[in-house]
Amino acid sequence: MAYATTTRHRARFAPNIEPNVIPFIDVLLVLLIIFMVTAPRPTTDLRVDLPNRHPGPASLIEPTIVQIRASPDGAAIFVGGRQTTLASVADRTFAHILAANPTLAPQEVHAQARVYVRSDLDVAYHNVIDVVDALKTRDFERVSIVAPEADAG
Repeated sequence: MAYATTTRHRARFAPNIEPNVIPFIDVLLVLLIIFMVTAPRPTTDLRVDLPNRHPGPASLIEPTIVQIRASPDGAAIFVGGRQTTLASVADRTFAHILAANPTLAPQEVHAQARVYVRSDLDVAYHNVIDVVDALKTRDFERVSIVAPEADAG
């Protein structure tokens, strides 16, 4: 009789071999919330220059192209088709813009004139950055790097 009671008792309290996933899911949800709160928010800062409602004379001038070409000495800089040096690229660019439109004030040249820096594919990247830095240091606000033309080369 005792034997029958113990077998029924064991059958009633048989071990459960299925895993209990509820605590596992709870831990995963807590970790998910922690990672969502502590993760940095993706931000992208993009400067967009919207056109003025009343364009001034400076916005009507053509952009000045500063070309950087590969040379045996490293890089040759050209403004308006004339060769210049890195030290005088900003002065030459300023003079080229004023020669194209002499009615502009110097403040308008620095604030509104567009300067595009275009280089050959063989030119080292630091040469392009040096030219852009030289122009930015001399208060040109709209300096952009443009890709070389597709049919060139």
